[in-house]
Amino acid sequence: MTSFEHSTSRRNVLTALAAAATAGAPVLGQLAAATSASAAPPSSTTLPDPTEYFSNTDLYQQPNLVEGTSYSRRYRRHQQFDLKMSQKYDFPRTAILALHGGGIEIGTSELCLGIAGYSPGSAPGAGMGDPAGDPILPTVHDYFMFEGLLANGNTALHVTSKNCDDHVALSIAASHLNVLSLHGCKFEQLNLPTAAYPPTGDLAVAVVGGLNAAFRSALVTEINNAGFQAVDAYDPRYSATLGEFNGSHVKNPCNRTMLAMGAQLELTTELRKSLFGDPSSRGGRAETWYRSGDKFERFRDACRRAIATVEAGQVIL
Repeated sequence: MTSFEHSTSRRNVLTALAAAATAGAPVLGQLAAATSASAAPPSSTTLPDPTEYFSNTDLYQQPNLVEGTSYSRRYRRHQQFDLKMSQKYDFPRTAILALHGGGIEIGTSELCLGIAGYSPGSAPGAGMGDPAGDPILPTVHDYFMFEGLLANGNTALHVTSKNCDDHVALSIAASHLNVLSLHGCKFEQLNLPTAAYPPTGDLAVAVVGGLNAAFRSALVTEINNAGFQAVDAYDPRYSATLGEFNGSHVKNPCNRTMLAMGAQLELTTELRKSLFGDPSSRGGRAETWYRSGDKFERFRDACRRAIATVEAGQVIL
């Protein structure tokens, strides 16, 4: 998802505070000067919009944010061995990332776990697996998730993908041939041609980006074949308005792979919500991912088939 556009950053505010302290000027006057370029907020607004953190490091260093309470990081790397001189063994070629999971871009954590081969969670006794337990699918992928855990206001925890500097996330990306990074967006942000995507029509859309054209093509094909709407962000019919969603930045973790290219999905709110029986809360999504009329499973499996297609053409040296 594209970064928030704010005219005043925390750094500007801190600079104003420092200047006021040095010059003896009223602090409120300095703050007013720092924000003069921006339009006044509506009268009902008492606080400025949240300013995006500069990086994961910036976020992790905030004293008011506590890991395990404000946010969490979960990942899994699968241990493999090659101990026989006469044989060659495979290694994990694809990793799944959800850099804005939990309450930031809802549904991306659950999809990350599902595509990786694990259960997003289940109701007690439902027999649908445990996210921390054994996989529920025969093929597994490494994964990483950063998740917002706040009761509300999780969008304030958003770090733009190209600014991600979490060591585990980057090490996972760098040690795989492919990365599929999952993100959320709003339909109206995409500005798709109204002739094909009218605002009164089906707003559940997946925008496929990243620098790996073969991976993008496989994802568009499989997602469309599974009964969903998917567009390639580089398709000339849509590319003019999808620049912010095309995953082209070289520092985007989806492209920081062994091949310096990967794929990402920008999923509209309507699409993500449709994958759950109850999308309204973390617990609701965990307990109803398999109660969506098979939509979650169809979307998950479409992504897994696309991964398998790409991996089939990648020779292990």
